Amino acid sequence: MMKGFSHYWTKRQIKKQLAAVREEIPPTMVIQNVTYLNSMRRSWIKANIWVYYDRIIYIGEEMPSDTSGTTIVPAEGKFAVPGYIEHHAHPFQLYNPLTLAKFAAERGTTTLIGDNLPFMLHLPREKISSLLEELQRTPASLLWFARFDPQTELQNGADIFSYANIRAWLNHPYVVQGGELTDWPRVLNGDEQMLHSMLETKDLRKPIEGHLPGAGGRTLTQMALLGVNGDHESMTAEDVFARLDAGLTASLRYSSIRPDLPELLRGLHNEGLHSYDSLLMTTDGSPPHFMKDGMMEHLIQIALDEGVPFIDAVHMVTWNVSRHFYMDDVLGILAPGRIANINLLESRENPMPCDVLAKGKWVRKNHEPCFPEKEIDWASFGLEELDLSWDLKESDFHFSMPLGMEMVNEVIMKPYQTKQNQAADELPEDSDENFMVLLDRNGRWNVSTFVKGFANNIHGFASSFSNTGDILLIGKSKQGLREAFYALKENKGGIILMDKEGEVTKIDLPIGGIFSEKTFDEGLVSQEEDMRQALKERGYTFSDPIYSLLFFSATHLPYVRITQKGIVDVKKKRVLFPALMR
Repeated sequence: MMKGFSHYWTKRQIKKQLAAVREEIPPTMVIQNVTYLNSMRRSWIKANIWVYYDRIIYIGEEMPSDTSGTTIVPAEGKFAVPGYIEHHAHPFQLYNPLTLAKFAAERGTTTLIGDNLPFMLHLPREKISSLLEELQRTPASLLWFARFDPQTELQNGADIFSYANIRAWLNHPYVVQGGELTDWPRVLNGDEQMLHSMLETKDLRKPIEGHLPGAGGRTLTQMALLGVNGDHESMTAEDVFARLDAGLTASLRYSSIRPDLPELLRGLHNEGLHSYDSLLMTTDGSPPHFMKDGMMEHLIQIALDEGVPFIDAVHMVTWNVSRHFYMDDVLGILAPGRIANINLLESRENPMPCDVLAKGKWVRKNHEPCFPEKEIDWASFGLEELDLSWDLKESDFHFSMPLGMEMVNEVIMKPYQTKQNQAADELPEDSDENFMVLLDRNGRWNVSTFVKGFANNIHGFASSFSNTGDILLIGKSKQGLREAFYALKENKGGIILMDKEGEVTKIDLPIGGIFSEKTFDEGLVSQEEDMRQALKERGYTFSDPIYSLLFFSATHLPYVRITQKGIVDVKKKRVLFPALMR
C-alpha cells in the first residue's frame, strides 16, 4: 500500500511521542500559557502546547512534571495559529524551492504545495524521489502537484508525460494533488490516458486542481464529473460562486498579473457571502518583486482589510486548505498529532508572526528570521549549470514566415502579418516589432518569427528562463541577437539584456539555467527589478516580463504560441509553421 503524507512518523517515533504524553520522558518543548486558535471550536483558548520534536503531542491546561531537557517558551499575551499554507506555489519563478521555502517560512508560511513541471521536464525519473526527500529535510514542508500535461507542445511530450511517469509522481507520498489541469479540453475530447491518470488520482484520495479561466456552468459541471476538486482562476465574484455551485473549492488569487483578491472579496461580500469554508487564497507563483511584500500573512491582511473575520481569514490558508487536501490529520490546525508548525502572533489583528515554529524548529524568533542554512547540490540531481556546447548558425536568422505573434497583454497573443523586410538585419526603431528565435537548449532545432508589442528598443535579449528551459532570443538587430546569445552562453544561462555598448543588466540562473541560487534578501529581488526597469525603459508596457517569458510557449492561453514544435494555433491545436532541424 502506498504511504501518503499522513503516514509521517514511524512506529518507533509514535511510541516515543506516546511516552512523552504519559510523562515517561519529557517533551522537547512546551509553549506555555499561550492563547491558541482552536479551529474545531472556532474559539481562542488559553493552554500549554507540548511538542515532541516535530509533532504537537498535547494541548491543554497541564504542564509536564519533568521538564529536564524541555525548552519552556513563555507565551503569555501571545496568540498561536497554525503555520500558514501556500497551496498553489510555482517555486521556480527565478527563485528555487529552497529559497522560496526560506522566505515563506520566516514569515509564517511553513507549508508550500508546489508545481512539479520543471522537475518533470528536466530531471531523470530516478532522481526525483531523492530530490524530494532532500528538499523535505528542512523545517518547511514542501509538497507537490503531479502534472498531467505540459501546457505547451513538446518534441518528446509523450515520453515525458507517459502514464508510467505520471503514475510515479502520483504515488510519491510528498505529492498531494493532481494538476493543475491546463489541457482540460483534451480530457473532454476523450483522451483516455489523461482520464485514467485523473481516476487514479482519485483512487489515491488526492484532489485534482483545475485551470479553468472563463469556464461556464456546463464546463465546470463536466470537470466536477471528471474529478476536479478545485480551481484558482476566478476573476469575478460570479466566477467564485459558479465554482462553489459546482461543488469545487475556489481559491482567490493575489498574483502579479491577477491581483484579484481585494476585488473578489468585495464582490462576494456585496453578494451576501455567508461562509468562507470552501475558499482558499494563493499568490499563484508570483515573481520575487511581487512576493517581497509577503506570502500568506500578506494575503490574510488583505482579507482582514476587506472585512473577513480573523479566524476565517486564517482558516483560508490553514484548515480549509488541509481539509481540501485530506491532510487535516497532520496539517492546518493546532491539535494533538499535527506537525509542529506554529505561528505566534502579538495580536489577533496582525497576522505577521513574531515567532515561527516549523517542524518544531524556530525559523523566526523575536521578529528575527532564522531559517537554518542548507545547501543542495543541484548538479547531483541533474540540474547542472547550463552548458551551451553549440553555436548559432546563419540559418537561425532566416525569418521567412510572414506570420508573427502580437502581444495583447502578458497572457494573450494573436497572429499578425508582418510588413517588415524579412531579410533585413535590423528592424526600424519606430516599430514595436522584434525578431524572435526559440532555440532548443541542446541545439537541435529552432523557430524564427517576429513578436510585436514586447518592446520597441531592444538591441539583444537572451533568456534560458522559459516555459521549457529552451533559449529565447528577442531584439531589433540580428547582430544583437548574436551578442545576447553568446553573453548568455558565457554566463551559463540566465536572462541578459544587451545594448550596442554591451550588457545592460542580467539575472543569473546557475541552477540548470532555470532558477537562481540567490535568496530574496541577497540580490534576487534587485536583479529582477533592474531587469524590469530596463525593459520598461525600452518599451515593455505590461506588468510582468517574467510571466511573458513563460507564456510565450504556453498553449493553455490564446491564440498562438511559439513552441518546440513550431508556431501553434492553440484553439485548433495545429502547427502553423514547424520548427526546423538545425
